[in-house]
Amino acid sequence: MSAALDLPQVHRLGPALLTAGLDHRRRLDLAAHTDVHGRLPHLDRDALMAVADRIELRGRGGAGFPFARKTRATLAAADRTGTPPVVVVNGAEGEPPSAKDRMLLSRAPHLVIDGARLAAAALGAEELVIGVAAGGPGEVSIPAALAERTDLPCPARTVCLPERFVSGESGALIRGINGQPVLPPTVKARAADGGDGGVRRRPTLLANAETWAQLAVAARIGPDAYASVGIHEPGTVLLTVNRTGADQLVVEVPAGIRLGTVLEACGVAPGAGVLVGGYHGAWLDPRRAVEAPLSNAGLAAVGGTLGAGAIAVLPAEVCPLGEIARIAAWLAAESAGQCGPCKRGLPAAADALAALAAAGGGSAALDALETARRAVTTTQGGGACSHPDGTARFVLSALDVFAEDVALHTSGAGCGRPVNGALPLPRRNETTLEVDWSRCAGHGLCAVLAPDLIRLGPHGYPVSTVMAVAAWQEHGARRAVNQCPALALRIRRRG
Repeated sequence: MSAALDLPQVHRLGPALLTAGLDHRRRLDLAAHTDVHGRLPHLDRDALMAVADRIELRGRGGAGFPFARKTRATLAAADRTGTPPVVVVNGAEGEPPSAKDRMLLSRAPHLVIDGARLAAAALGAEELVIGVAAGGPGEVSIPAALAERTDLPCPARTVCLPERFVSGESGALIRGINGQPVLPPTVKARAADGGDGGVRRRPTLLANAETWAQLAVAARIGPDAYASVGIHEPGTVLLTVNRTGADQLVVEVPAGIRLGTVLEACGVAPGAGVLVGGYHGAWLDPRRAVEAPLSNAGLAAVGGTLGAGAIAVLPAEVCPLGEIARIAAWLAAESAGQCGPCKRGLPAAADALAALAAAGGGSAALDALETARRAVTTTQGGGACSHPDGTARFVLSALDVFAEDVALHTSGAGCGRPVNGALPLPRRNETTLEVDWSRCAGHGLCAVLAPDLIRLGPHGYPVSTVMAVAAWQEHGARRAVNQCPALALRIRRRG
């Protein structure tokens, strides 16, 4: 089995809790897992809450919501309705700079299952569901691990989801489990309350793979031993360190350790700026980054966020604005396209950033900068999910950290540095809508049929000859192609 799995490299600084045994085993099957970690204790409701409270466990998928509070809300809904809850593992890690959950699912799957099993037993769950990315290592590893288990307190199953950024949003994951399109719901509803927000309308306790693994470790060694590892905050943190020209490295570190210590141990210089928290995280300038403690409180104090634990460094020899524009365009295309901020704000911001990166100064560059700031600022707080907010944090923090580069581009001199794909993006099929200028007659009908995709210039012609088409834009693109009077449009797929 291991030959078929994508097994990320693992490193550690300090004691190994989640990564124990992985220094000399590629994957821990049940026998090896039990040998390394020991047997799992039984916890009732009160004991489970006590462990989660004592270790101050927070979600490790991005939002950092307190686990104990979420669990109490699920229990209250289950008791109120007389309906047994469902426990869900979110393993749909669709963020390119993050590999920690993929590492756990592929190399230590039983540690993730153990944490979910503890909660399922304590809550009297009706079902345990593990969501994984289709085509990812969890699709093979998790069913194999479940087949080894005879101690689960309820039925368990694996659900495969499209490998997209928004698939990991909790509402999108639950919709996928319910057999609906894997998109965030347009009306927000708490999973813990059940109803429209839950799996089969049951109260639902959902956490990501690392959160469940952390709970399993703390339950085994006890809250005091667990807390003795961290600095100011209990336990360890799993990070994904992205290294230019090398594979990603998943690193387990004591919570609160300095980011500079981690970068140095991984052979990574802080470069022009450091992104902490992934593509919904925030940029830090190099001096502030190396001193920043890797904890929720420590990063918040310097304007950062731990988020999904993904760390990326922008080398000094690349164009920051060009790299940021690449990621902003990808984030715009990865949106669900269900609300105004995603359909209008994010594409407008991505276009403005691209124009700013290519600008030769003057009023056009200043207009592009203002448009980019305004577009992402107005998306905040108005989306159907947190995707616009996270994208805004990524873009606005970049414009602040790379202010000198912004000044070079708006002044007309430019930075003179290349865009070489320093920030990771997945290799996927690309769909584009292309304009044949020899045929286009400027009817403008295409902009009416696909207003979220095609924008017209002052003379009534499309402003771009090649436009990337997001999944939610394909219907409009096909309509524009089919109804263009001049037959000037075509869809092309590359992959």
